[in-house]
Amino acid sequence: MTQLLTIFDRLLAQYGQRHWWPGETPFEVCVGAILTQNTNWGNVERAIANLKEAGRLSPPGIAQLPPDELAALIRPAGYFNVKAGRLQAFVAFILQAADGDLDRLFLRNWPALRDMLLAVRGIGPETADSILLYAGNQPSFVVDAYTRRIFNRLGLVDETIAYEPLRAFFMGHLPADAQLYNEYHALLVEHGKQACRTRPRCTGCCLATLCPTGHAAGI
Repeated sequence: MTQLLTIFDRLLAQYGQRHWWPGETPFEVCVGAILTQNTNWGNVERAIANLKEAGRLSPPGIAQLPPDELAALIRPAGYFNVKAGRLQAFVAFILQAADGDLDRLFLRNWPALRDMLLAVRGIGPETADSILLYAGNQPSFVVDAYTRRIFNRLGLVDETIAYEPLRAFFMGHLPADAQLYNEYHALLVEHGKQACRTRPRCTGCCLATLCPTGHAAGI
């Protein structure tokens, strides 16, 4: 735990609080988590803006749209036909499970809710954990390619580690704190973008002294 918290403290000192995930409501966060698959956030923002302008950014609003009309609204997010189906599967789930009330949905036992989310078409582990953590404020750690790259270079996990064991690594060594998980993941994303890139920028990296890759670079 001490090592993971040391890494967190260094990242926080370097980048400051990230205030992630952007979204005006929990439902908007959920929609963003689904739309951001295989695209960048700027594209997601444009798709969400289209839904807002059309008055469709709600569970009934999305559920009642013909699939082709929904796909047209979210076109900026890419893979729009596929993602339209995923959005409608998700809203069908929350309408059935909680009458469309996310507050009510998030009152459920969250590990059981995670299993339910994973059973929804098009929702994988990263999306489910993003929904739980960022929309539901539940302590379910989110990992991604940045997380795997950074912690492999730190010598703490294997580069081939799968999603669930990597998530368990964090949840087994950190307190179950949604705010900590939120900030930690956001900081890892920022570090992956700025320093620990595919070709790492070790000079000036706040983790270089802890990192075999940094040591190899003479830092």
